[in-house]
Amino acid sequence: MRAFAYERPKSLAELTAILSSDPDAVPLAGGTDLIIGLRDRSVEPSRVVDLKRVTELDDRIAVDGDRLVIGALAVMEDIANDPVVRRDFTALAEAAAYVGSVQIRNRATLPGNICNASPAADTVPALLVFAATVVCAGTAGVRRVPIDDFLVGPGVTAVGRGEIVAAVELPMPVARRGTAHQRRTRRRGHDLASVTLAVAVDERGGTRLAYGSLGPRPLLVTDETSELADAATTPARREELLAPMLSGARPSLRSMRASPAYRVAMLRVLALRGLEEASRRLRDGAPA
Repeated sequence: MRAFAYERPKSLAELTAILSSDPDAVPLAGGTDLIIGLRDRSVEPSRVVDLKRVTELDDRIAVDGDRLVIGALAVMEDIANDPVVRRDFTALAEAAAYVGSVQIRNRATLPGNICNASPAADTVPALLVFAATVVCAGTAGVRRVPIDDFLVGPGVTAVGRGEIVAAVELPMPVARRGTAHQRRTRRRGHDLASVTLAVAVDERGGTRLAYGSLGPRPLLVTDETSELADAATTPARREELLAPMLSGARPSLRSMRASPAYRVAMLRVLALRGLEEASRRLRDGAPA
């Protein structure tokens, strides 16, 4: 492990000044990915900058007007168990509950999960389905980036030099919907997903579906015809409608978790399962 300095700034201005002045400085919130990188030397920072004493950052999960705000320091276990998340953003609560082990979930943060930019990140498909916005703060001020624009490629995001993710915002639903998270791994537990997927079906029949671990970054697709989610649609027609929506899957040939053919086949299976579960939840009275 390379020696590094350890910083504990107390303000956002102090934090962003450090990050702006030193391109080799890395932020520390939960540290669940950073610690692994330090150990295997894939990350060799000059400075590790601890965010936990920055007064402008917090761990809140709260409704603010027409949006749910998840603070930079909110951990996965709290997200998975939050009553508003469980009620209005069920797929995200389910995804957060799958992240690592319980010990990891009590440290890992949502911004950390998305800034790591793994194609297999569990929470990202749900964030895509819910049209999340990433709040970036830096020396130039605050800017809001849609999650679909925030994700660039493996390990690459739209975070600029000197910026950190201060919060993630999700628009509160304006209509009833049912949502579900689906995941496929080699085994139960905290294995990395070979397929991860989220689905949302609204009361007008519109469907939003996002899937990951099948290419350089997770993808969002939509169906506004209402035919896909219609209970009267035949299985054959539903498969026909899903085919172009899932055609963007390009799993790596080098992955050891599963073969490309298996992952593509399981994507179709999980999409159908997720669609069925989201539709069932909508019928059973998912709240607005």
